[in-house]
Amino acid sequence: MTAKVIADDVEALTVAAALADEFRTGAAARDAERRLPRAELDRLSTSGLLAVTVPAEYGGADVRQETLAEIFRLLASADASLAQIPQSHFVYVNVIRRQGTEEQREFFFGEILAGRRLGNAQSEAGTKHVQDIRTRLERRPDGSYVLTGVKHYSTGALFADWIPVLARTEDDNLHVAYVSRDAPGLTVVDDWDGMGQRTTASGTVRLDAVPVPADRVLPHHLTFQGPQLHGAVAQLLHTAIDVGIAGGAFAEAVEFVRTKSRPWFESGAETAAEDPLLIQRFGELAVQLRASEALLREAARAVDAARADLTDESAAEASIAVAVAKAHAATTAVEVTGALFEVAGTRSALNSLNLHRHWRDARTHTLHDPARWKIQHIGRYVLNGTKPPRHGLL
Repeated sequence: MTAKVIADDVEALTVAAALADEFRTGAAARDAERRLPRAELDRLSTSGLLAVTVPAEYGGADVRQETLAEIFRLLASADASLAQIPQSHFVYVNVIRRQGTEEQREFFFGEILAGRRLGNAQSEAGTKHVQDIRTRLERRPDGSYVLTGVKHYSTGALFADWIPVLARTEDDNLHVAYVSRDAPGLTVVDDWDGMGQRTTASGTVRLDAVPVPADRVLPHHLTFQGPQLHGAVAQLLHTAIDVGIAGGAFAEAVEFVRTKSRPWFESGAETAAEDPLLIQRFGELAVQLRASEALLREAARAVDAARADLTDESAAEASIAVAVAKAHAATTAVEVTGALFEVAGTRSALNSLNLHRHWRDARTHTLHDPARWKIQHIGRYVLNGTKPPRHGLL
């Protein structure tokens, strides 16, 4: 695969906007038929967008987090499933940047610049909680490892060239093993049957004594021993997806009411777009959406500021800013996608139109991390100055 190398933030945003327009066509049909977006992901890879956070010294554009968030917002406004697939890709590019050796960075950044994709195998089902990782990484006498476990909700793994796997070593420290998609003992099962984000292929990854060379393992536990933005970056991208889903649904609602809806007979209006109660509701939704978009930009800028001068204080400010944006965006995504039917009327509920994909995507994606806990950390920070925890989910 030959991938374009994007030069800067402006080019990245131009490419993302063009791809979003391209991906919007056919998004409803892909969801309805659960047609996996292999061709679209290849377009994403060759466009160079997947390499925009590679550091400049390794040949990448190293774009701002504000730019990266806008890329995800644009893609999610077109196809929420497609936007979700590379979220872990960028999270684990960030791990390489933070914890990789010089040799590991040279190798993996080269792979990413060539268009290779990273998936994920991190979550596990049936454990005590989300951070109860039971997959084991056992060291062999020659220094290499053997990886054993089962992962669920592995978004992007089916389409990946490399699958980052969260696992614990014998000392219980958390590591990331970057496993080749064709490694012996690795099986990816396409068994995701969620009501939303249907084409993310967020299925099961089985690891049956998978051999892993020593130079493909990174010490992820070290990420959390000092000021870090791992969680803030991951959550920023989730926030951008929620905002994008809301924006895409809002745009479809506007178009539907302008072109297809009828006015309520009591309104006295000639068209639905002139109905005063619909005008009121669209105004309310626009306020909600614009607030989420503004909070997303503010959070991204806080992450960029913390990257430029990383301290406990700047990391905390960034994490809280992202938590605020994420909590607001989750509410906005569910409200706007639900209101689409309220304003558009009965016809909008037809399966043939598949407008309900927006609500299904929003309702599914906002389950990733409970907003109620983000509100708790925000409250503790503003009231008592308590810095948020370094667990990677905030």
